[in-house]
Amino acid sequence: MGKKISWKNKLIFGDCQNMKELEERSVHLVVTSPPYFNAPFDYPGLFESYQKFLELIHNLAKELKRVLDNGRVAAFVVDDTLIDRVKYPVVADITKILTGEGFKYLYQIIWVKPEGYIRISRRSGVLLQHPYPMYYYPDNLQESVLIFQNGEFDYKSIPRGVKTKSRIDIEEFKENKWYLSVWKITNVLPIKNRLEKGIAAFPEEIPYRLIKLFSYRDEVVLDPFMGSGTTLKVAYELGRRCVGYEIDLELSDVIKEKLSFNQPNLFGQKLSDFFEIIVREDTKHLRTKLQASVRKKRTR
Repeated sequence: MGKKISWKNKLIFGDCQNMKELEERSVHLVVTSPPYFNAPFDYPGLFESYQKFLELIHNLAKELKRVLDNGRVAAFVVDDTLIDRVKYPVVADITKILTGEGFKYLYQIIWVKPEGYIRISRRSGVLLQHPYPMYYYPDNLQESVLIFQNGEFDYKSIPRGVKTKSRIDIEEFKENKWYLSVWKITNVLPIKNRLEKGIAAFPEEIPYRLIKLFSYRDEVVLDPFMGSGTTLKVAYELGRRCVGYEIDLELSDVIKEKLSFNQPNLFGQKLSDFFEIIVREDTKHLRTKLQASVRKKRTR
């Protein structure tokens, strides 16, 4: 096991390329979804080039190699991105970067979204206007959940009592078909969810499954791209400790609302009592580019 951690859960507004707040081998699971490369629904124009996006992932991979405990898992929810008619192989490139940093590539789970949530778009509708070969442009109903491991896991390192507390519900496992490499899960719809408006958030069911399958109670779950705080919310509810990094300070109120910071528990304690909020200096030099990206998105 890694070093015992004595700090509170953390909300860190800073660049995840330097996770100086975390000690070596202090994290037991990573669940994250990096920003889509310059996608109009996420942060258009945030990166100067695709290479800059890959540099971010590369620097993050080095930090994850340092902070992730031996044998533990990093899960990335990602998809290839189409920008200005150019398809960027994000899934393949992230896999190459992580394995290049020494991670073992374990699995690729395909997250399939309901067909009914996407009607024929302008892209796929091209064939309706031109019903001939070479006019086929399919709509995407899937994303990949890439699973990487940092070395070999020592199963004997987990005490029996911890295993018992973290036991997976076999009926839930079978009923919802977690055993398949294809997960059918409804995506978050920003129009119907004001907390997620303007944020490419994943549904709680994804971190829920990953946290149950790859971590034990009281262990630390990290999301280096915290967004609206979905991973942290689910991790805390499942009895894990959590830490998240985010460069958009304006999401602070959204995260606090999602985590129900001001709602007292049965003992009269507020969730905010169990969290530490850190705003790093490096967020300041990132704000100008991020704000410009957000303005660009709002004008579309």
